[in-house]
Amino acid sequence: MTQPLRLGIAGLGTVGAGVVKIARRHADLIAARAGRVVVVTAVSARDRSRDRGMPLGDYAWEDDPAALAARKDVDVLVELIGGDAGPAKSAVEAALRAGKDVVTANKAMLALHGAELAALAEANGAALRYEAAVAGAIPVVKVLSESFAANETSRVMGVMNGTCNYILTRMEGAGLPYEEVFEEASALGYLEADPTLDVGGIDAAHKLALLSALAFGTPPAFDAVEIEGIERVSIQDIRFAADLGFRIKLLGVAQVTGRGLEQRMSPCLVPANSPLGQLEGATNMTVLEGDAAGQIVLRGAGAGEGPTASAVWSDVMDIARGLRVPAFGRPVDQLRVIPPAQSAAPASWYLRLTLQDKPGALGKIAVALGEGGVSIDRMRQYDHEGDAPVLIVTHPARRAAIREAIEATEASGVLAEPPVALRIETV
Repeated sequence: MTQPLRLGIAGLGTVGAGVVKIARRHADLIAARAGRVVVVTAVSARDRSRDRGMPLGDYAWEDDPAALAARKDVDVLVELIGGDAGPAKSAVEAALRAGKDVVTANKAMLALHGAELAALAEANGAALRYEAAVAGAIPVVKVLSESFAANETSRVMGVMNGTCNYILTRMEGAGLPYEEVFEEASALGYLEADPTLDVGGIDAAHKLALLSALAFGTPPAFDAVEIEGIERVSIQDIRFAADLGFRIKLLGVAQVTGRGLEQRMSPCLVPANSPLGQLEGATNMTVLEGDAAGQIVLRGAGAGEGPTASAVWSDVMDIARGLRVPAFGRPVDQLRVIPPAQSAAPASWYLRLTLQDKPGALGKIAVALGEGGVSIDRMRQYDHEGDAPVLIVTHPARRAAIREAIEATEASGVLAEPPVALRIETV
């Protein structure tokens, strides 16, 4: 008879508690689908006395997650502590050195140390799985590593932080400024303890680095991701973008060109009628493009107890069934280091320029853009009292040309405030 698969859960926060609840609620269903019994035998967390809304007396308790990983009655360590180093990394390393499989939702740890941990797993015959680290319940890791395995992936993109998407769609729907919606999101518990991880684009960039590694067969290169958050996006930009037929999203894009691996996480304009443009609230979406499969769009809940715990269980189920694949789609010694590159492909851009109300201001801006090699596709000037907002959509231009043109507008002496430039992404 097949032996039970025994789990040790490190971290009993929102996700960890969700994993245990599923184990208790669906024990028979899991056993039937996995072909063997899967049980939680031991747990670890910082606060033993905290009420987690369920009994934990059936499980052995370890204060130290590394001790949990070393227990003889734990076959799989489920790491849900978080943090790129510290106890989480120590526990994962202890489990892998002991030849035990690891399931983790820790995107920061993998984005920074993924290749090192994958090598440790391979050296000890262990699996390292992380579906829950990217886009919650969306099975994008499985799709890239399994369903897309025979494709040459050309591009990966997506909205990978539900908090940012909530803020941007809430600003648009309610007509509220960024600062007010930020406070609302904080009160609802949507923001990380350090909110810059969300609104600064760092959380989403961790996820993009992992998807890039899987898609292009390269070690995760978080340090090479170009990151810009949503802090400077105003309700004015959202309204103006809507007037032009676009919506603003914090969008991650990764692709390999002849120059190297481009990875960028930044607010972009996307067509309002596109799948990404129609994405509402805290939902995530990933878009994969392969030479055989074409474009695949995956949409679903990107965070929360149930969706993330569900993703954890998808990895546990694969381990229980005996499915083993390399962490990044191929053995670590076959991963190729691709030099980082900034995007050089021409794209249209949205420019918001606030001009001082004086004669000749608009003419100076047109000259500045022209001297930078940027031509105007569309322009709108809104009714105003005092400083004049002007919207410009450019013809496709290289980012270097946009940067040069922006510097020229700033030197023109007619801007009332710093300009805003957002890429318009084709999807």
